[in-house]
Amino acid sequence: MSIQNRYDFVFLFDVKDGNPNGDPDAGNLPRVDAETGHGLVTDVALKRKVRNYVAMKHAGDQEATDGKGDLTANRFEIYVRERAVLNRQHQRAYAAYDLKPEAKKLPKDAQHARRVTGWMCKNFYDIRAFGAVMSTEVNSGQVRGPVQLTFARSIDPVVSAEHAITRMAVTNEADLEKERTMGRKFTIPYGLYRAHGFISAHLAGETGFDEQDLELLWEALKSMFEHDRSAARGEMATRGLFVFKHESALGNAPAHALFERIQIKRKDGVEVARDFMDYEVQVNETDMPPGVTLLRKV
Repeated sequence: MSIQNRYDFVFLFDVKDGNPNGDPDAGNLPRVDAETGHGLVTDVALKRKVRNYVAMKHAGDQEATDGKGDLTANRFEIYVRERAVLNRQHQRAYAAYDLKPEAKKLPKDAQHARRVTGWMCKNFYDIRAFGAVMSTEVNSGQVRGPVQLTFARSIDPVVSAEHAITRMAVTNEADLEKERTMGRKFTIPYGLYRAHGFISAHLAGETGFDEQDLELLWEALKSMFEHDRSAARGEMATRGLFVFKHESALGNAPAHALFERIQIKRKDGVEVARDFMDYEVQVNETDMPPGVTLLRKV
């Protein structure tokens, strides 16, 4: 059974001496709000890390790269992953019901159309969670996902540092007498980022996003940076996950009013933050709206 409650959550993470989300249109510089200087991390980057964590935890459930995987529901496959051929995944949904796809068209029979889209939701975790547009050459429909994330924005402005790097080795003998290749690496000294998330019980009913999926989402948000280490990332860690659970599917309070209960500021006397301990996270749990419960996952 899909989840029956609405959820809103505040997600905090930080980065030290790393690039949390490079902008390919700006030479891979860390993303920054041009007007305020606050750092940005896209929702797409965060979802990628959730997908990667789920794929690692359920590695045995991922379809073979040749597309000849079992047609039974694995539940935790990842639809958008490295070198995935999406139309091949759509063909598996048709094959599960002995249907022949027509170019760019869903089956004319409404029941068959629902089966094809439903099979995709049943098999792929990220479709159940985030939704997907699957109306390409092999049309498997499209669904809106119950889990939505905002861009993450740093609490304070960040400053990008540019570092020149060289290499000691060369590609071939002709390069031995040449200057070593120069490169550039971009980092920010420190940034604490805040993102907001929303989970709709109504949309969960359409994709089949259930309590097991929900717990896996919380687990991924808590642990995904532990499995995304690289020299470019620096040190990244989840620092807070505050979940507001509503008693009803429609919700018992506006999300913005709940988010305002989580306030973050630099501690007195700290001019420039360089560590999470330089911040104070204040959580207002008094006079919570009726029907809303605050759950601290981190």
